[in-house]
Amino acid sequence: METTIKTSLIEAEEKALQLFRSIEEKGLLSAGKTEKELNTDIFNLAKELYGIEKYWHKRIVRSGPNTLFPYKENPPDLLIQEDDILFIDFGPIFEEWEADFGRTYVVGNDPLKHKLKNDLETAWYEAKAWFDQQTSLSGAALYQYTVDLAKKYGWTFGGEIAGHIIGQFPHEKLAPGTQDLYVHPENPNDMFAPDKNGQPREWILELHFIDAEKKIGGFFEQLLTR
Repeated sequence: METTIKTSLIEAEEKALQLFRSIEEKGLLSAGKTEKELNTDIFNLAKELYGIEKYWHKRIVRSGPNTLFPYKENPPDLLIQEDDILFIDFGPIFEEWEADFGRTYVVGNDPLKHKLKNDLETAWYEAKAWFDQQTSLSGAALYQYTVDLAKKYGWTFGGEIAGHIIGQFPHEKLAPGTQDLYVHPENPNDMFAPDKNGQPREWILELHFIDAEKKIGGFFEQLLTR
């Protein structure tokens, strides 16, 4: 079952990756449209390419100062500017398997924004390489690692979590008042512990780096346990 679950999640993520590539190829990322308009464009593209109309979490497009906000916030709709930074966080469902994919994009040539975009991807893979060396690790320990990693690259970690479990829709639900299925600073549980069915849990790692003074942020998210 483990192989089937992991394989299905990887296949879902590969489709999400292709969707995000298509977003770029079709020129959807441009100044002069609102975040909401871009969100609708992506929704329509996903429906056209894969027939996707169901998402397991809210679809996020954030630009400019809105890139500072963590997931739970709902900042006002902004117009994407020339020389802007933006990130996209979508959770499409492919044949009942969840993907959770996030990327940062830069409209223009601002070197600091491009550095942020590149740092996020490099840092994500550094975190994965470190994670893959562990055999036991609490959600809190991984969260602290990502906070320290952001500092190493010259940024501040902007997320209240740094990831979560993923699986077949709908995946395991949090018990009231706990954070045991999140990469969260108050999760002492071992991420390598099996789920309630005795199967290994699959995890998403999400990095949200910000510079509050310059009012820019970026996001990179994908499957950690592939």
